Amino acid sequence: MRGIAISPSNQCCSSPFQFQTQDTLPSQPYRTVNLNPLLQFNKKKKQNPSNGRRYPLVSKISINPSNNNNNNNTQTPIPPLVVFGSANADIYLEINRLPKVGETISANSGQTLAGGKGANQAACGGRLSYPTYFLGQVGDDAHGKLISESLQNGGVCLDYLNTVTDAPTGHAVVMLQPDGQNSIIIVGGANMNCWPHTLSDQDFEVVRNAGIVLLQREIPDSVNIQVAKAARSTGVPVILDAGGMDAPFPQELLNSIDILSPNESELGRLTGMATESFEQITQAVVKCHKMGVKQVLVKLGAKGSALFVEGEEPIKQPIISATKVLDTTGAGDTFTAAFAVALVEGKSRNECLKFAAAAASLCVQVKGAIPSMPDRKSVLDLLQSH
Repeated sequence: MRGIAISPSNQCCSSPFQFQTQDTLPSQPYRTVNLNPLLQFNKKKKQNPSNGRRYPLVSKISINPSNNNNNNNTQTPIPPLVVFGSANADIYLEINRLPKVGETISANSGQTLAGGKGANQAACGGRLSYPTYFLGQVGDDAHGKLISESLQNGGVCLDYLNTVTDAPTGHAVVMLQPDGQNSIIIVGGANMNCWPHTLSDQDFEVVRNAGIVLLQREIPDSVNIQVAKAARSTGVPVILDAGGMDAPFPQELLNSIDILSPNESELGRLTGMATESFEQITQAVVKCHKMGVKQVLVKLGAKGSALFVEGEEPIKQPIISATKVLDTTGAGDTFTAAFAVALVEGKSRNECLKFAAAAASLCVQVKGAIPSMPDRKSVLDLLQSH
């Protein structure tokens, strides 16, 4: 893929919580960060050395605010969160209700903001002060520039974002109702077109040297399969957000991921089973296990979330109530990305779920997907108050 011209020293990881960087890595070879040993990822091969890639130095901040003192904040180089996925210009229309067939209604207001499941998740990683790379495609147009600027401002590294000339930037029409619920229509654009048959060596290098990889289904399955296999080859865990195209999941993709993260409706479509009660959700997850997915992270909306690991009791996490709900558009992406950040930092399963719940609670209180992504301090403050 052809990357846009961005200076890594100026644009990468430029979030409000600045990472402290140095010119060279320590002399020891690159290693993936020590993940929670209770979450057993499939590591088939020995880790590769870093091949000269430099990672920012960050303060490892405990998710438990009571542990955040000077003695616990240590400087250490850590590999990044790599999000490979979609980028959209979200055209927001605030309406009182959805139009009926053949009916024309007026919107109360409208605006265009950066979004797309991949870009949303990358923005969340950047806002949570974790080094984050976004790999995807945008068109050579105003919407592409809007997305690039928004992600850069959020501290996301775009060295491997590809700009294509033969397809427009993907976009979505988001119809937002007064209760914060939304209906969305997506136009794939560059997200679904103009991909090379085989990704570049540079793309594969970033994936293989990641701490964790996030995928979604708003880009072709063939691309996701290549990325997941590359990550799996060096033991990098992969989380696949089930959101995106309404089509059967390729078995090859399911075989190459570590965690599948659907919401209730996506879980129902994948399994062909009812998901209205927790018992039904549990049975649907059992079918996922039989399909080869050992860990399933289910987003349950107002009912919270649950992590299912094959052979173990599910871990439930209730929502952390929001004082107001303005827009749920980016809540699922925020939850998945925040869970990934906590996981790659080595937090326990319960801490990962609680951290993600707090991030999602803050997200729904702000309009827009990327603009609603919370910063780390806000998430920690919310956790401290609960």
